[in-house]
Amino acid sequence: MEFNIEKRDKYTLIQVQDEKLDTHIAPGLKSEMVLISGNGEKNIVLDLIKCKYCDSSGLSAILVANRLCKNANGTFVLSGLNEAVERLITISQLDSVLNISETVDEAEGIFDVEE
Repeated sequence: MEFNIEKRDKYTLIQVQDEKLDTHIAPGLKSEMVLISGNGEKNIVLDLIKCKYCDSSGLSAILVANRLCKNANGTFVLSGLNEAVERLITISQLDSVLNISETVDEAEGIFDVEE
């Protein structure tokens, strides 16, 4: 399995288990996020702590998740970025669009503030 999905109190946690978020994984990740959103979940945390690489299809999956959460009046948080992935997010100017946290615990704090 390329990712773990865990339903928590205030959000659904998706942890990518692969080192690369690329064309092999991104389509499946998008599908899962659409299903999660379709089930009424509006808050998603995507944990990329194990990811060392992300390409345009990975970025696309991240943006899909962000849009799904926004459309549901929820919150999307990207967590655990390594240097290369963080640089890609910054170069793409998505750091101003996305909620980014260093850890899942920190992401959880974002939901506590919003209540």
